[in-house]
Amino acid sequence: MEAYKKEFIEFMVDCGVLKFGDFVTKSGRKTPFFVNTGFYRTGAQLRRLGQYYARAIHGKFGVDFDVLFGPAYKGIPLTVAATMAISEMYGADIRYCSNRKEVKDHGDKGILLGSPIQDGDRIVIIEDVTTAGTSIQETLPILKAQGEVKPLGLCVSVDRMERGQGTRSALQEIEESYGLRTTAIVTMAEVVEHLYNREYKGKIVIDDTLKTAIDAYYAQYGAEDGR
Repeated sequence: MEAYKKEFIEFMVDCGVLKFGDFVTKSGRKTPFFVNTGFYRTGAQLRRLGQYYARAIHGKFGVDFDVLFGPAYKGIPLTVAATMAISEMYGADIRYCSNRKEVKDHGDKGILLGSPIQDGDRIVIIEDVTTAGTSIQETLPILKAQGEVKPLGLCVSVDRMERGQGTRSALQEIEESYGLRTTAIVTMAEVVEHLYNREYKGKIVIDDTLKTAIDAYYAQYGAEDGR
């Protein structure tokens, strides 16, 4: 596993973004782990988060695209942090864009924040985490309503590696259904690999009991493709 992935896993733990316990996902699944990017709350944290996203985006898409789009609301700071990091790390001035939940009818009118989207724009979408893949169904119509654009793919922070609407992983379903490439900073398999029975800051984050619960979750909801 690359060093930056290990750093990111520990960064999520430090920020309280990656939690273990009893949770219910947006899709209604009871899960022993939860990822909430709303717990990145300082400028320093967002700067580091943007750098991790930039590494993952660059590794999958390079910088040969025009717009990084983050769906409201959590995607708004992600686009800003990631485009700043891409500029600093790779010298590419990518435009950022997000949507509003409600169309603004005065001043800077419309549904978009940040850069306008133009015909011919190549767009990468950035999100926090995809569980069942439902959010992409809302995002693509927004993009395509702006003109003749080309959505290239999706980058998330954590690939939960569980089934989407069928038996394949949510990210794999997105690739197959929409022709998008997908990537993540880390997968849950990498999270477990790095934290299981390993002491971090004086405690074992994933012990045998928690590992059993995670295994049981994946026995029920794990994707057939193993992603």
